[in-house]
Amino acid sequence: MKKNIKWQLAQKLEYAWWKRYLRKKDPTAYLQYKKAYWLRMLDTLQDSCQLADHETILDAGCGPAGIFMALEKHAVVALDPLLDLYNNLPHFNKKAYPWTSFVQTPLELLTDAEKYDRIFCMNAINHVNDIKTCYHRLFDALKSGGTLILSTDAHRFFLLKKIFQWLPGDMLHPVQLSIQEYEQLLRDTGFQLQKSILFKNAGIFNYYILIAKKF
Repeated sequence: MKKNIKWQLAQKLEYAWWKRYLRKKDPTAYLQYKKAYWLRMLDTLQDSCQLADHETILDAGCGPAGIFMALEKHAVVALDPLLDLYNNLPHFNKKAYPWTSFVQTPLELLTDAEKYDRIFCMNAINHVNDIKTCYHRLFDALKSGGTLILSTDAHRFFLLKKIFQWLPGDMLHPVQLSIQEYEQLLRDTGFQLQKSILFKNAGIFNYYILIAKKF
């Protein structure tokens, strides 16, 4: 994978952000809060993507406290290119999640084929180096009939999106797109978009959850 400078800088800033953000947070309290957050989200999405027991699940771009935390009834693979650095954080302990296998690699290099019943890609797709390649990796890794749940911030305003694309207005996120562009890329990859949920209204960005199927 050819790594562009913008993405490499974004990865360094991502880890620096996590260190700064977690510095004053008690690890036990933070992890309890984060697990509760994921459980609430899963409950909110239950009508659209109810989980059956013992599914095979990929948490793509898991970070140090991803949705893998709340999936103990399943066989989970959690993937992230910064796992070696997250090992330095007291808030991240692989041994606490025996149902999860952790894989340190960028999503662009995922090679699993039709392995997962469900894939979560939460707050990660706008951090990648090559979004088109990543969408194809997600599609290839999902079993036929499987579901992708993808969440991301998306630009609300065309002009601001263009400014953020041209100038380093948000260095943590190399991908700067509208929700319509995220949706169309899914369709172009072969996914069937089931739902596009506006989960949180914000200022420059809105936070969406996209649910797509592979048939």
